[in-house]
Amino acid sequence: MPVQPEIPPRGLRGGAALDVATWLALRGYPVHPLAPGTKTPAPNCPDCRDGGHVPQKCPCRSLRRWCHGFHAATTDLPTLEQWWRTEPESGIGVACGPAGLVVIDVDAHGADLPDRQRLLPGIAIDDRVDLTGLQSGFDTLALLAAHRSRPDPCQDTSTLRVRTPSGGMHIWYRAPQDGPRFRCSSGSSPKVALAWQVDVRAVGGYIVAPTTRTDAGVYEALPGARLPAALPLWLAAELVRTGHGVEAPPAPAGALPRPQGPRARKAGQRVLASLLDEVRACGASSSGTAFSEKLNRAAFTAGGLAAAGHLTAPECRQLLLEAADHARPHQPRRNVLIVDAGLRAGSDRPIQPKERT
Repeated sequence: MPVQPEIPPRGLRGGAALDVATWLALRGYPVHPLAPGTKTPAPNCPDCRDGGHVPQKCPCRSLRRWCHGFHAATTDLPTLEQWWRTEPESGIGVACGPAGLVVIDVDAHGADLPDRQRLLPGIAIDDRVDLTGLQSGFDTLALLAAHRSRPDPCQDTSTLRVRTPSGGMHIWYRAPQDGPRFRCSSGSSPKVALAWQVDVRAVGGYIVAPTTRTDAGVYEALPGARLPAALPLWLAAELVRTGHGVEAPPAPAGALPRPQGPRARKAGQRVLASLLDEVRACGASSSGTAFSEKLNRAAFTAGGLAAAGHLTAPECRQLLLEAADHARPHQPRRNVLIVDAGLRAGSDRPIQPKERT
């Protein structure tokens, strides 16, 4: 689970895109590139543009391409480096579902005020309530909070808030770990909406990361926290009330990896051992050893080996943390972040030891 850093990270104050993407990935947030100067995902390769296949079966993932937008999002550091070395001007998108994020997207677009009964779906607004001056999502979200006698999320300095180039705001929250999962919505939707001009970015969507520059301007982190706080219980209740809940998909048959035989297990141990040796060797120097990249690579590989049944996830995690703490004993919290992010990313791509050289 992401933790609050003691010092606001340099990247969120205006670092290079690769630095910010790496900072996010190390905290478990899968990222993907946005087309330079825009807030939309980078375009697919010609094969994916014309192939008509589903993102989950796209062969480009193994080739480290960025096809299919947020479906390609990853925490794998070598992949991120390849993407942003190829196109340094790309913006950064974060896949909200895999990142465990619920982002309240407050708009400030000029638009005619709808009927008062559409301002807060499911909440009747008495005709005696004076709506003079109400003109944006900032107003409707504040109205919803006041109706529930809760603080206005736009003023919540305990969580990451990002000012958008159009004058809106993204309020980042962590989704409940053991609670419901939430879907995306548009504040103008007649079916599922939280409030007028208030969108929700969650499962099935992405959010633009701070420091991303578009032709309209820069997404800028506002004063306050630099990481998402837990989603307030009252907002979670409002999302459930307004139909944002998503049923957790049942685990498909055969989803658990079949344990491999002794020979395959030894092969998996051999592959991981060589990577762990590289991590431990970083202990001979306090800098200049690419420690984070080596630990991430080892964790990513371990996640793939565990997903294929060659090793178990708990033993992989223990081995990784032992090697990491040997090399960098002064940063156990950071080591945990890198290991857990790499294991999660690798678990999406089961591998066989023979695939590694």
